[in-house]
Amino acid sequence: FMLVLLSGDKTGRLMKYNKSTKEVTVLLRGLAFPNGVALSKDGSFVLVAETTTCRILQLWLRGPKAGHVDTFAVLPGFPDNVRRNSQGHFWVALHAKGSRFAKWVSSNPWAGKALLKIGFNFKQLHSSFAGWKPHAAAVKLSDKGEILEVLEDCDGKTLKFISEVEEKDGKLWIASVLMPFIGIYGL
Repeated sequence: FMLVLLSGDKTGRLMKYNKSTKEVTVLLRGLAFPNGVALSKDGSFVLVAETTTCRILQLWLRGPKAGHVDTFAVLPGFPDNVRRNSQGHFWVALHAKGSRFAKWVSSNPWAGKALLKIGFNFKQLHSSFAGWKPHAAAVKLSDKGEILEVLEDCDGKTLKFISEVEEKDGKLWIASVLMPFIGIYGL
């Protein structure tokens, strides 16, 4: 994933598969590291987490805005999955907060490509993007994109680099693609 972030890659797509016809349709193109999809409770829109840009995009599927894309939320870090809960709100896992360096490199792909050529290792590059200290955050968004709740471990003492937050039976189940744990948080 560091290669995608550093290279400025925008080849991501959102596709729809029709089970009856077995056809695939591309709904969105040119996405910067799409990483998580969630359908609204009423099925009128779908959300896509765009990791490199630290935002959640909203593609309208029905109604007067069908086919239109909006920015649903701008986040203080790199979203790594988005999940809807039973009330129709959305939990977004933030893998790391975006450091100033990370934001600068993300908006200047030539800088990321230069770093790749220099030959930094994964751990060094990841640390520079994560602000040099482990971090964990989960953000709960309304169905309008408003921030309802933020859970954060700024020092990474309990959780680090989370990639998944799933609400079930009054608890948040939290996982990481890099760390060997499952966290459970009572709501």
